[in-house]
Amino acid sequence: MYAFEYRKAASLDDAQKAFESADDGTYMAGGMTLIPTLKQRLASPSDVIDLDGIDDLRGITVDGDNVIIGAMTCHADVAASADVQKAIPALAHLASLIGDPQVRNRGTLGGSIANNDPAADYPGALVGLGATVHTTNKTVSADEFFTGMFETTLDEGELVTKVSFPIPEKAAYQKFPNPASRYSVVGAFVAKTKDGIRVAITGAGPTVFRVPEMEQALTAAFTADAIADISVPADDLNADLHASAEYRAHLIGVMAKRAVADCS
Repeated sequence: MYAFEYRKAASLDDAQKAFESADDGTYMAGGMTLIPTLKQRLASPSDVIDLDGIDDLRGITVDGDNVIIGAMTCHADVAASADVQKAIPALAHLASLIGDPQVRNRGTLGGSIANNDPAADYPGALVGLGATVHTTNKTVSADEFFTGMFETTLDEGELVTKVSFPIPEKAAYQKFPNPASRYSVVGAFVAKTKDGIRVAITGAGPTVFRVPEMEQALTAAFTADAIADISVPADDLNADLHASAEYRAHLIGVMAKRAVADCS
């Protein structure tokens, strides 16, 4: 680990001022990705600005037809929230599947989506539910927020502040986890929303994506059988030591059918 200046922000304004004054600063939410990166000397920021002290970025509220979750809310709190379990049980279930207890008690919603690991779970929930991301600079739909592998619409120094999740009629998340990391080899989030059916896939490609053919089939008949013959080409899918692109293509169908069957 290279030497750096550690700075703990007490407010959003404090965090942004610290970032602007740093030669090469970086924000830290839960540190689940940043700390291993620093330990392996894959990054050498001049300043690490810790967001853990900003209480305004934590919390879960239900506002009308939306569940609003602060960016610094940890996965364990989302999983255990009675409000989330009642309004969007699929979201609470997804949060309960992330990593292990240590990761769930440190990792945060905002840190996860800002990092946009292709195998992360939360991007599937955001796109699957048609969520809205609020930042210090703008408000953007989940469909537009995730732009590529480890890439988002966040500008330099911009922070996620909260995410607004529309409450669906029904939804479910199913994933095939890596047995060691619990990251998704392939995950499928299926939701029936007031604006229509949404099917979001994570883990399979460079970033989360929707499957329009499945959405159309499920609009006509919301059953697992309706998508049984729909396949996703393997051409642009990820391939690594955990699974080939072809295997991931097969898992998309399997996980999507399981999610449809599990919808409640």
